[in-house]
Amino acid sequence: MPLVLGIDSSTQSTKAVLVDADDGTVVDQRTAPHPPGTAVDPRAWIGALEETTGPLLPRASAVAVGGQQHGAVMLDRDGEPVRDALLWNDLRSAAAAEALVAELGGPEACAELTGSVLIASYTATKLRWVRDHESDAAERIHRVLLPHDYLTWHLGGRAQEPTTDRGDASGTGYFSTREDAWLPDVLERALGRSAELPRVAAPDEAVGRVAGDGIVIAPGTGDNMAAALGLGLDEGDVAVSIGTSGVASMVTSDAIADASGAISGFADASGRFLPLACTINAARILDLGGRLLGVDHDGLAALALESEPGAHGLTLLPYLDGERTPSRPDATGTLHGLTTATSRADLARAHVEGLLFSLADAVDALAEVSGRAPRRLLVIGGAARNPAVLALAPLVFGAPVTLPEPSEYVALGAARQAAWVLSGGAEPPDWPVSTIDLPSGETLPDLRGEYAALRDRTIDWTTREATP
Repeated sequence: MPLVLGIDSSTQSTKAVLVDADDGTVVDQRTAPHPPGTAVDPRAWIGALEETTGPLLPRASAVAVGGQQHGAVMLDRDGEPVRDALLWNDLRSAAAAEALVAELGGPEACAELTGSVLIASYTATKLRWVRDHESDAAERIHRVLLPHDYLTWHLGGRAQEPTTDRGDASGTGYFSTREDAWLPDVLERALGRSAELPRVAAPDEAVGRVAGDGIVIAPGTGDNMAAALGLGLDEGDVAVSIGTSGVASMVTSDAIADASGAISGFADASGRFLPLACTINAARILDLGGRLLGVDHDGLAALALESEPGAHGLTLLPYLDGERTPSRPDATGTLHGLTTATSRADLARAHVEGLLFSLADAVDALAEVSGRAPRRLLVIGGAARNPAVLALAPLVFGAPVTLPEPSEYVALGAARQAAWVLSGGAEPPDWPVSTIDLPSGETLPDLRGEYAALRDRTIDWTTREATP
């Protein structure tokens, strides 16, 4: 029974799962935390990687890394970081994103060129910010890697050529999803100079061997692409992940370029495409509600289910510290409809509904741009098991909602890629995913409408004043 190791290097932690390559059964797993913040020394991820994989890696025949997308790992000629990596949720580069989109000819031209309209999350915007604010660091940059590239390179003892895959590369802002090729002119425009980039490996290619062990290293990919592999997404399926960020993603056969910027036209890890809408605010909306009410997530759910649909007129627009979908990097949250009759239960309900309405906006945008309604929604992530989320999700989304069994789907997808490379097959192995269909009920179109009215008000986010 060959075993493969899948690694999820996320914003918050590293998780590693040791998996039976034949059927996807998890036989062992470990986790280690990452430092907090939106700018992190990438060497800390190596420490977490070694802590989690230490006893697991020697048992594996192949390994792959699924990593948080977009993070800019900037290395000097010796392969050492010139500064902390800027992560996807670091929004200091919002102005840089606007400038780059304009320089590329506007949103439509940018989407046609790269597959997406650049926003502050993208790697290219981080490089522009460094160019404009840390010129000394910018001059020392020799190579730019993504988080998963950096860890894959480390696993091979840095003896092999640095590599990435088309899925993670498609989130940089200097890669063409239509041509499957880097756009070095865009990189140079962003950074103000050229820099080395990793080679883009084929999805089923062995890119190296673990130093001293001979264990096969698969290309790895971005976290959202790995989750799609782990879930076995087929066309028409939409994965809705409720973790640190909220993500709605769909596998398609054709590339998508959305000039509105609502959808990122990413590639996936299997040779297809993964159009995706992402919200910066997801589980932390529930964190905030619990903190305000002095309860944990279960306590917040119990309170929320005591209230009625619409929370007696209380609506939360949950753009707490800026948002990505819609692109409002300077926004804050808005709580509308407070009265003297507002209860603790209403406040809890507004937080759960605000989270789900925001994610439903992402699903709607995905359906509109792709031209196909979701066949089903697969809800995953740390907050997906919240009892109030489970009860309200089918009502808010208005589509069949399926709950896959709890698993580390990013790490599992990385393991599935490793098994694919190990097998030499034409397709990834077929691993079953156990699911539960959530009961449906009456949808809430009126409440969606009230939320949309609050969302669509034109706001000057500098003065916080509404305009007609």
